[in-house]
Amino acid sequence: MLGSQLIIRTLHRLGVKTIFSLSGNQIMPLYDACIDAGIRIIHVRHEAAAVFMADAWAQITGELGVAMLTAAPGITNGLAPLYSASQAESPVLLISGDSSVREDGTGAFQELDQVAITRSLTKVSLRPLTVQELYPALDSAVTQALAPRRGPVHLALPFDLMTAETGLEELPAATMKREAAATDTVGLEDLAALVNSAQRPLVLAGPTGARPHMRATREKLEAALGARIIPMESPRGLKDPSLGSLAELMPQADLIVLAGKCLDFTLGFGGPAALGKHARVVVIDADPAMLARASRLLGDRLALTIQGEPYALLAAVQATPAPAERAAWRARVDEAVNNRSAQGVASPASGALGPRALCATVQEFLASVPNPILVCDGGEFGQWAQAYCQAPVRIINGMSGAIGAGICYAIAAKIARPDATVAVLMGDGTAGFHLMELDTAVREQAPVIAVIGNDLRWNAEHLIQMRTYGPQRLIGCELAPTARYHEVASALGGAGFAAHDNDSLATALGMAMNSGLPACINVSLAGEPAPVFSASTQSTTGH
Repeated sequence: MLGSQLIIRTLHRLGVKTIFSLSGNQIMPLYDACIDAGIRIIHVRHEAAAVFMADAWAQITGELGVAMLTAAPGITNGLAPLYSASQAESPVLLISGDSSVREDGTGAFQELDQVAITRSLTKVSLRPLTVQELYPALDSAVTQALAPRRGPVHLALPFDLMTAETGLEELPAATMKREAAATDTVGLEDLAALVNSAQRPLVLAGPTGARPHMRATREKLEAALGARIIPMESPRGLKDPSLGSLAELMPQADLIVLAGKCLDFTLGFGGPAALGKHARVVVIDADPAMLARASRLLGDRLALTIQGEPYALLAAVQATPAPAERAAWRARVDEAVNNRSAQGVASPASGALGPRALCATVQEFLASVPNPILVCDGGEFGQWAQAYCQAPVRIINGMSGAIGAGICYAIAAKIARPDATVAVLMGDGTAGFHLMELDTAVREQAPVIAVIGNDLRWNAEHLIQMRTYGPQRLIGCELAPTARYHEVASALGGAGFAAHDNDSLATALGMAMNSGLPACINVSLAGEPAPVFSASTQSTTGH
């Protein structure tokens, strides 16, 4: 078999049935191999979209997401979403075509040291130099992507290796599953003692804990430990609007367990303002670098570190009946997370539809449709969506803070779960990144519903400039009032609707659902700062 066939057949054996890609010269052998292997290629309009879609596929399914890009400008167009995937802890395999090994150093067409570029964005980045290295490189990359902490990997495949005979008629034997690392029994005993004696414990998990395939595991652990597990996946950290006023309550915890949650800016680098002055902190992480960071930042406030997969280690804890005070604490945590007090928020100017009202209408829609999936994208408007909209399955723009992936995420979610109703909420600035992917949605028969909150500006930056420099020094934030985003959807073969109030939005949502087409609803919106909640009142801030 050819090198290209070895790669694609191996992916098929691993369960890969869908690859997100944009065609190019160096990956044509891989495309051809997909035909015989029965792997579906979702052909996108921009390379970044392919990587965003692979990221969403991994988040929704818990499986390996695969993107395939061509060399040089192709792979470099996919770098920003590769960073997003790394921050989202998504197991993504990025395959790129590459110039031939035999032409290395000759100035070949699109010759580029791809590995040097992607190394800092991935868990591993490899470029095999012989056909004998192809299978081991792919096996190593996939293994690393799915190992804790999950994340993206990159495999650059030289063109001459793809067209060369491997000398194989059958695939190599599948690699045996690697044995789990030995359990730290002493560490587990210490962890059990800390958890069992805590009156006000809280477990903070990383983005992996927020994924649909982790829900049952998380709920089982909560019941066993008698403690809430709070996944964190927003760059706003404890100020994530979907966490309500948890930030105010956090300093009152007496035990904080970071279960795969990196100690970073989202937790105030572990400072007392975020974690409190007196809480004992436990860090459980597969990455020894994260344990070392915790030791450096927390000092004597660090009660314990354990290296390993956090959920497996927490499941091994021998928990005793929780202290009586624990029930009241859990109730306070739930109340804080669910807090959505709206006191102190001004009414939208000139009768314009406010973001909270928009979100309330969308939430009514989500509650009425089968299998809803919510995608939240963008800056200020995205935060309103995270605060006031919810669904059993959700994807947000994530720890990277990047914007623009919403349409891509939604399309991949719909392809992964065809029976789901997928709605994406995004701002008008965000819409400019990948609106053309509605063409992909039309071609792939993926009827998603995109709701654009159109406040005619880059609102996050507008608010920063207003706050920092004043209204006389606004620059580079205004967007055109003549833009008709919904008409773009219609022109591409989808359905487009305009809305200006709750009634017209509700009507448009129903029509979009009934159309059976990818749809865009352009909603006139009052630009407001993202919400930040407190226990008694709500204040607003740009970030």
